[in-house]
Amino acid sequence: MYPRLLEIGPFTIYSYGLMLAIGFIAASYLLPSELKRKHINPQFGNNITLIALIAGVAGSKLLYLIEHWSQFVADPIGMAFSPSGLTFYGGFILAAFAIYLYLKKKGIPFFVGADAIAPGLLLGYGIARIGCHLAGDGDYGFPTDLPWGTDYSNGTYPPSAAFRDFPEITSQFPNGIVPDTTPLHPTPVYEFLICSAFFYLLWRMRKTTTPNSKLFMAYLVLAGIERFAIEFLRLNPRLAFGLSEAQLIALVLILVGAYGWFRLTNKPQIV
Repeated sequence: MYPRLLEIGPFTIYSYGLMLAIGFIAASYLLPSELKRKHINPQFGNNITLIALIAGVAGSKLLYLIEHWSQFVADPIGMAFSPSGLTFYGGFILAAFAIYLYLKKKGIPFFVGADAIAPGLLLGYGIARIGCHLAGDGDYGFPTDLPWGTDYSNGTYPPSAAFRDFPEITSQFPNGIVPDTTPLHPTPVYEFLICSAFFYLLWRMRKTTTPNSKLFMAYLVLAGIERFAIEFLRLNPRLAFGLSEAQLIALVLILVGAYGWFRLTNKPQIV
């Protein structure tokens, strides 16, 4: 793993930060043309991207701190200002709300803007996951014997620490410790591949899918399916019914997206 890609004097380029930036750049590159196609000023794209960046990072950090409240109380400064520790759905929710307020101020229907954002959002998320893979920040899958099992021993959060609260895994190893060199499912890479495929699907659908908001509903379903499925291989605590927090949120996205899609299909005048 390569948490630090390059060091120039006092400056360090971190792999996660770089891939996160590339993800935002990719999404922002696609957005203006989609806004223009929907007869919206494409210059709004830069503002939307900036809002998404700020609110996305803030929301991701906030939800992470809530999830790790006891650690935050013990070390609030260290936890709050650590470059690691982001939970995607927190950023997704806060960024969506902030963009809603911006679009409302500009007199743009939210779902028209959401349709334009959806394909790039899926691609940007997948690219950012490669940053998680390169950083080795704990977004690991379970141990595997598959030939592409990945050694995350040089990551920022070694497997021996990441798995210590998962007795169903540690019990399979001597002394209850998962060696850092244990091959693991590279779930961030899986997510990148799935998101790339789903991005291609949405990109092909974008010109033929009507009415407004239907493409965003498709995004909710696809993004929810991707995350719900990957969590079965991924290291995350189970909250209810054997499902993780991310899976429960993903189910909500799938249900909302499916309901919206079928309602819009049956009543195309609703936007």
